[in-house]
Amino acid sequence: MLKEFQEFISRGNVMDLAVGVIIGAAFGKIVDSLVNDIIMPIVGAIFGGLDFNNYFFGLSSAVNATSLADAKKQGAVFAYGSFITVALNFVILAFIIFLMVKAVNNLRRRLEKEKPATPAAPPADVALLTEIRDLLARK
Repeated sequence: MLKEFQEFISRGNVMDLAVGVIIGAAFGKIVDSLVNDIIMPIVGAIFGGLDFNNYFFGLSSAVNATSLADAKKQGAVFAYGSFITVALNFVILAFIIFLMVKAVNNLRRRLEKEKPATPAAPPADVALLTEIRDLLARK
């Protein structure tokens, strides 16, 4: 069983997937920072200067805090600002991945066009004559 596991791990697809997951996690942090530190402050300034993460409303009468962190300590809250931030994060990440896949597909198409065409198979009579010649050459 250990040998099978080693064969499974050493396959190229598994290693490619592992590298993709690690790079994806790091890239996700970059996009998260882009959204939280650059885009959302601009959006917040446009919509009244508030931090988008602090857009919420309490689900009980005990919640009367003005920040999300304090409100969560007081009770259940509906944090729609955090959801909007995460949704925007997802849209940006999905769009960037779309652009990357599109670029790779364009590169593949370009490389396929540049490949030399495989020579056409010879006509049947030429193939037959070639076989006869090769047969006679062996005798």
